[in-house]
Amino acid sequence: MANTFIVKGAVITNPSYDNVNNAHFVRVVATGQTTVTVDDSDSSIVGTVYLHAAGDEVVLEKQIQQRISCAAAKVSAVAPRS
Repeated sequence: MANTFIVKGAVITNPSYDNVNNAHFVRVVATGQTTVTVDDSDSSIVGTVYLHAAGDEVVLEKQIQQRISCAAAKVSAVAPRS
């Protein structure tokens, strides 16, 4: 079964230090092998996630001020479906 979520904004291609519209939840879909990095506004890295191939996806929870960088992905702000 597919995940269900509420779309909260436009798709951002290959984000770099982007807070994704101050989103708490961000859907990331890889367009190729890539590493997703989440960092704070002071550039300290919170964590990373590796996506192995195009089509791999993950929904990340983050603080609104935290930013996402990913060289080969499309991301969008989402909210979990209750």
